[in-house]
Amino acid sequence: MLIAVESKVKRAGFIAMQAVDSVCHEAVNDFVARHLNAQQEVHTDGLAALNIIDNTQQHEARVTPSELVDEWLPWVHIAIGNLKAFLLGTFHGVSGKYLHEYLSEFCYRFNRRKMEKEIPNRRLNLAIIMR
Repeated sequence: MLIAVESKVKRAGFIAMQAVDSVCHEAVNDFVARHLNAQQEVHTDGLAALNIIDNTQQHEARVTPSELVDEWLPWVHIAIGNLKAFLLGTFHGVSGKYLHEYLSEFCYRFNRRKMEKEIPNRRLNLAIIMR
């Protein structure tokens, strides 16, 4: 699985997740092209397949001891924990067949968590447009 979490000083911003068969250069390149802006600052762990990110991003990879991982990738592990709670609490487990759909729903909800006040107006606008 590939995960990107926007780090805003004291909170997480937007999130993207993608289930992949293997973490290889092709999968990473596709994920980066779909979810990251060009020349964006990116922090990753030291996995060799992630080195391709250097081609399009300001990439810094670091092999980090487990006790310091929260300093280097602060929101990634929180996002993974939230995903686990979502999958086990809402769906009581999932199958790999539909993992992409579960990840899409989680990211959709996570990315819109601060937009609750806008929902009634957005629905009203849609109703007017679709009339």
